[in-house]
Amino acid sequence: MAKNKFLALLEKDTPLIADGAMGTILHGRGEGFEGCFDALNLDNPALVADVHKAYIDAGAQIIMTNTFGANRYKLAEHGLEDKVEEINCAAAQLAKRVVEASFKDVLVAGDVGPLGVRLVPFGRVQLEDARAAFKEQIKGLADCNVDLIIIETMTDLYEVNEAVLAAKEVTDLPVVASMTFTRDDRTLLGDDPAKVARRIADAGADVIGVNCSGGPAQILRILKQMREEVPEARFSVMPNAGWPEQVGGRIMYPAAPEYFGEYALAFRHAGASLIGGCCGTTPQHVTSMRTAIEETAVEDYSNGMQIIGARTPDPVTDASTPSQFSLKLADKQFAVAVEMSPPRGLSTHKLHAGAGLLADAGADVINVADSPMARMRMSPWAVCELVQNEVGIEATLHFPTRGRNLLRLQGDLLAAHSLGVRNVFVVMGDPTAIGDYPEAMDNFDLAPTGLIKLIKQSFNAGVDHSGSDIGSPTNFFVGAALNLTPQDPDREIKVLRRKLANGTDFFLTQPVYQPEKAVEFLDYYAKKYEPLEQPVLAGVLPLYGARHAAFLHNEVPGINIPETTRDRMEAAGDDGPNEGVQIAIELVEQLRGFASGIYISPAFGRYDLVANLIEAVKDKEAVGN
Repeated sequence: MAKNKFLALLEKDTPLIADGAMGTILHGRGEGFEGCFDALNLDNPALVADVHKAYIDAGAQIIMTNTFGANRYKLAEHGLEDKVEEINCAAAQLAKRVVEASFKDVLVAGDVGPLGVRLVPFGRVQLEDARAAFKEQIKGLADCNVDLIIIETMTDLYEVNEAVLAAKEVTDLPVVASMTFTRDDRTLLGDDPAKVARRIADAGADVIGVNCSGGPAQILRILKQMREEVPEARFSVMPNAGWPEQVGGRIMYPAAPEYFGEYALAFRHAGASLIGGCCGTTPQHVTSMRTAIEETAVEDYSNGMQIIGARTPDPVTDASTPSQFSLKLADKQFAVAVEMSPPRGLSTHKLHAGAGLLADAGADVINVADSPMARMRMSPWAVCELVQNEVGIEATLHFPTRGRNLLRLQGDLLAAHSLGVRNVFVVMGDPTAIGDYPEAMDNFDLAPTGLIKLIKQSFNAGVDHSGSDIGSPTNFFVGAALNLTPQDPDREIKVLRRKLANGTDFFLTQPVYQPEKAVEFLDYYAKKYEPLEQPVLAGVLPLYGARHAAFLHNEVPGINIPETTRDRMEAAGDDGPNEGVQIAIELVEQLRGFASGIYISPAFGRYDLVANLIEAVKDKEAVGN
């Protein structure tokens, strides 16, 4: 069987030159970004053909179909989800006609962009549904005779994997799979270039790519890291024309064609087999790259320059502003809090994606844990700042007293307040003996009740522990732990009374699987004193499977799961995660009788399941109202 023409060309010493941007050129010719560029293959094919012709005349050896968003999810935004096959086939045939009319030896690549939706575990779309959507689009392109498939601008390794597998299932055409990166040389979900290259290679792509991202300097840096990880692979690079900026209402890209010509040489020197452009690039950029490659000797290649971006100043938060979480509880609205753990390394991308999903689902506040299980993690102060200022949802800072002396406690409180954190949850914290550094210092100057008193009666009054002025009062909303199903109710009530006396504003509990037991405890407290007035957010931990339920029941102190619930999880089998969500939905309805809200702990980082739970809770609220 003859080797595919594209693969045969890749074996030559000279890299292939692909075209550049499609969308930004169409926009420059009067098409609005709010419209559907893919539909132009049907509605205005002459405009699309004119762009293809310009790139061919500029020297492109590969042109990409105008199908970046031609999948069922993105087309549904324009009511065109039933035209996936028609739009993709029309785009392929249009590009082929332009090539034939040029009388030049140019290949047509079927362009496949991201679905525009989040996949599990950071979204709702299941992997098999994503693959089905990619298969639908890629089949439409392959059936209409494109020469190869280019999967581009991917941000999620799960998604690019499904796209490559989809292509392999519906066609034997070569596949280029390309990811995009943020300014820190990580994907939006925090994966580095080496990991990306290895995963794409393992998925079976013929060419590993990086596109969009920043300008050529960043792409060159990423290319080198990818090639070092998978030296035997073929690579594609298609950078933006620099970082975009808005000038006079238009999006402008600063990198000139000559600059791209210089970097084309550097890309070839670094091992790229396919070189093109992405957002902001034009036929002039393509001409510059092709000319540079054909007319410059290898020994004259240069590596280009490095570009460093500046950080945007942080917003300033008014110290007197109460938290939205506190206002919601004061207004007797049912609140939804979700716990998230800080990352164990430098990247916050996956946390960012998870928090965004939860916020979209309707969560009211994200609770950021501090070194859960005494494991080394990023400071929760930084994570709270990211969640609040970049995701746009309030955070509650978990504030353990263990391992902090009085000086550090107070300094950390000032830091949290200056970052805009108003909600704090005071706990003892896990002992270091069970964590990553068992020899680490485990002492503390204040127990949780003492820290609550320090915050509410000193800091919120404008003074520190010694009575010295701190400039202005803080405005912390302080939570504490409460066990609703204690082995020793009288002892729990004794601690509860101290927390109340010191000013606790709200309570969070462990997961509750027996709401009737929680009601018994609260009734017992009310008979001894008075009904508990402070809001209680009852813990909810959706069960993931029968083994998960058995572990919690048998090995986690304070959690007792009824036999009927464990039997349901056993009977659910592989559908355990969904059954766990259903059980949680039922529990929440019982918890509404006494709780002011719920405090959800995701099992195994499955934020998609938590999002399903939140939406179900919100839907029932809407029906009830």
